[in-house]
Amino acid sequence: MAIAKVSIIPVGTGSPSLSQHIARAVKVLRQEKNLKYELTSMGTIIEGDVDSILSAIKRMHQAALSEGVMRVVTTIEIDDRQDKPSTMHSKVDSVMKRLQG
Repeated sequence: MAIAKVSIIPVGTGSPSLSQHIARAVKVLRQEKNLKYELTSMGTIIEGDVDSILSAIKRMHQAALSEGVMRVVTTIEIDDRQDKPSTMHSKVDSVMKRLQG
């Protein structure tokens, strides 16, 4: 199981507001039954197998390019831990436990 953070930034939209373009990209994730995701203020966290994540990110990038957007900058970070299962929530829980002790 991999965890990825993706940030998709449309450039040259004519407005400082990007929410409509980001929403179009996130709609792609709503269609993915084998991926979990969490939208944050600075990007989207996606959990699943690497191939499914990369395929979804490609479709998200393409969705952001629609409706007159001529340029999109997409940044991807992938954490693919192989020694034990890891989820986006287990990583946060691990830090929270250490804060309590």
